[in-house]
Amino acid sequence: MNRTLKYALIVAAALGTAAAGYYAYMQKEAANPEKRYRFQTVEKGDLTQAVSANGTLNPVVLVNVGTQVSGTVRKLYVDFNAQVKAGQPLLEIDQSLLAAQARQSEASLKSSEAALDLAVANEQRMKSLLAEEYVSQQDYDVARQVLKSARAAVAQARAQRDKDGVNLGNTVIRSPVSGVVVDRQVDIGQTVAASFQTPTLFKIAQDLTEMQIYTTFAEADIGSIRVDQPVRFNVDAFPNRSFRGKVKQIRLNPTTQQNVVTYNVVVAVDNPEQILLPGMTAYVNIAVAHRKDVLTVPNAALRFRPADATRLAENDEAKVSPPRTAKKDGKGKKDTSSGTVHVLDQAGLKAVAVQLGISDGRSTEIVGGELKAGDRIVVGEALPQVDNKAGSPVRMRLF
Repeated sequence: MNRTLKYALIVAAALGTAAAGYYAYMQKEAANPEKRYRFQTVEKGDLTQAVSANGTLNPVVLVNVGTQVSGTVRKLYVDFNAQVKAGQPLLEIDQSLLAAQARQSEASLKSSEAALDLAVANEQRMKSLLAEEYVSQQDYDVARQVLKSARAAVAQARAQRDKDGVNLGNTVIRSPVSGVVVDRQVDIGQTVAASFQTPTLFKIAQDLTEMQIYTTFAEADIGSIRVDQPVRFNVDAFPNRSFRGKVKQIRLNPTTQQNVVTYNVVVAVDNPEQILLPGMTAYVNIAVAHRKDVLTVPNAALRFRPADATRLAENDEAKVSPPRTAKKDGKGKKDTSSGTVHVLDQAGLKAVAVQLGISDGRSTEIVGGELKAGDRIVVGEALPQVDNKAGSPVRMRLF
């Protein structure tokens, strides 16, 4: 038993020594910044800042063709996607009732003209009798008044005939412009009523080789957008193709929804191939700033904060940011803000305050601070290593 106990104590002591050594080794490895963090070298490069929004493609001129008369659709001359010329018939409304009204107006005009002829003859007769003093002046004045009334009745009847003729002509709906039919909203046999509001029968795009994108940008971005700025956009129909346009108009009428203010921006687009169709969703990007050969850092480095920040706070540079020196762009506008990155020196990690410029969403321009090209900055924690034998991760963080 004594020998067995002594052997067990020796084995336990050996295991304890091995465990202590392994723990010390792991602590040393975990404390090593090279093993603990991921680094990236600061470099110079070009940077472009853009603002984005979604919009809808529309024809530059989209005409809603309606009707001024009511009735039943009798004929359709065009359909969807039809190419039409200005003045070409599109649709015909049943004209039976309006034709009858036109004939009635024509008959009323002829009756008024006959009454006018009688009034003219009577006035001439009364004038001759007045000269021979067979009638009084009052009788002649009455004859003149009847003549004037007959002439007014003829003018009224002629105007009514012309009006009914115009209404009869309006039963044939003609295209006001040359273009392509993008929408048809009626069918043969359907009744259209134009009593209070003109119904829309067709929508005609005048020219599909030129399109517009109607989009909205937030008030935080609208200050960077200018007329004639180049625009890039994509559509779902051609996901691997990028299209170009330019800002045509920034509309001054704001829209406010849930305390969010947006402004409408119109983008002009050339569509010579006519592959961009009305109603397509466009994903618009407008480049608002560009820098060449500037110092850049990943945005992940600006977001990184070490877990043992209390130890790093002993460094004065981590406590106090240097004075802000705002950089001006070509228009004299200040566009900098402050941030912090962590670099590796002989003493370990050191927080360095920097002044930031534009960003493209992945990298940010450095316009001030002690950071320089070639410095190694922390972009995140190192991924945990995996023990292949046990299949469990070996965590490097000991806090």
